[in-house]
Amino acid sequence: MIDALALPTDHFVWLILICFVAGMVRGFSGFALSAVVMAIAVMFLAPITLIPILWFQEMTASLLMVRGGMKDANRRVVTGLVLGSAFGLPIGLSLTQSLPVDTSKLVALSVIVVLAATQLAKLRLPVLATRPGLWGSGILAGIVTGLAGVGGMVVALYVLASNAPAREMRASLVMFLFASSVISLATLTYFGVMNTESALRGLALAPASALGVIAGKSLFRPAWEPYYKPFCLCLLIGLATLGILRQGIGA
Repeated sequence: MIDALALPTDHFVWLILICFVAGMVRGFSGFALSAVVMAIAVMFLAPITLIPILWFQEMTASLLMVRGGMKDANRRVVTGLVLGSAFGLPIGLSLTQSLPVDTSKLVALSVIVVLAATQLAKLRLPVLATRPGLWGSGILAGIVTGLAGVGGMVVALYVLASNAPAREMRASLVMFLFASSVISLATLTYFGVMNTESALRGLALAPASALGVIAGKSLFRPAWEPYYKPFCLCLLIGLATLGILRQGIGA
């Protein structure tokens, strides 16, 4: 199987562990699966290689979490964000494919740091809570997905600005990740990013993400809910910053 995946054995083992941990983060926080994987795995794989792998991990997690999202999500908001993302994704993929690998890694890690820091600071941008802000957030989410696979973090900023109830915010984010993954498959295939090799890698790692999500959901404690998101965001900032420093030293 390792031969079919075209990955060194140690890289595959690391990816299994990373996807499991990232799945746990998604299970108890509702976001950041792709961001955690990207922040760590970008050390040995290019972002353009990771993006199709992340598609399978997000789809797996969404299938396990989407039932609650169907009832509580704001479908008008989710529709606008998904359509905007579908427009922005080709832009992000084009940029990533045109950049040298080392530069694309720095861009991906920098995007993660900026978005995580913005959420940690609880920065509310009122302009996002408008109709143009809805579509703009969707387009930016698509671009960021093409650059670093972390469009969900842009959407998290939008729902934060909208002052929606916490339950609706979480459900809308879960629904966005599910619906955008379905639509983005065609774009990833068109750009040649999703191919047989990347699909096999994604499928091989999906069980690790699924187990992580299940473990994370079982570990969720309502009393600890206020601490989950800050912990995850600080973890992302630390991991991505370490990656940037390593890239700088390596350069």
